[in-house]
Amino acid sequence: MKEIILTKSNFNEEVLNANGVVLVDFWASWCGPCMMLSPVIEEIANEGKVKVGKVNVDDEMDLAVQYGIEVIPTLIFFKNGQKVKQTSGVMDKADIEKIIATL
Repeated sequence: MKEIILTKSNFNEEVLNANGVVLVDFWASWCGPCMMLSPVIEEIANEGKVKVGKVNVDDEMDLAVQYGIEVIPTLIFFKNGQKVKQTSGVMDKADIEKIIATL
């Protein structure tokens, strides 16, 4: 499964109305730590165990404000449409997988 580009218009359908776990990566193209995290997020998406979406905070400022994003990268984990966990900064794949396993 490929990462889904999330926008204000598809966020409800892809995240809030989704069953199971959805990992949402809030990022920006100019953010060095975001670029470091990106291959890890892509790998998790390609494994297909959870749905993965990406929100470019420059393009989707309303979503960033709605979710109180002050630091990027920020990962928000949703389960059955409910926000259940949020992390900021670069994380390794094992730590992200541990969070997913607990949801």
